[in-house]
Amino acid sequence: MENGTKLTLIKIIHTLIWVFFNFVIFYMLYAAIANKLDLWLWIGYGLVFLEGLTLLTFKFVCPLTLIARKYSNSTKDNFSIYLPNWLAKYTKSIYTAIFAIILIITIYQILN
Repeated sequence: MENGTKLTLIKIIHTLIWVFFNFVIFYMLYAAIANKLDLWLWIGYGLVFLEGLTLLTFKFVCPLTLIARKYSNSTKDNFSIYLPNWLAKYTKSIYTAIFAIILIITIYQILN
């Protein structure tokens, strides 16, 4: 398999994982706001925790980005994923903020 093909495959997988986590995060936001503290919400917390642990292990860089680095010399933030450059650059900050809001709302719902 050629390097360009490998990079494309990594970008597709990386983008699909990103889309999956969008569904997880936005379900969690819905569930917290709707006071639907069900099993899926807690599974979402577990998945986000595992994602955070993975990022912590790899010094806040996605392991797929590290693998993609072998096949590209690009300095763009979106070289390893099919996202606009600005979104690839700030995605961790954006989703960390949304997750913090979800956590605050969940705690509020539990206490009331």
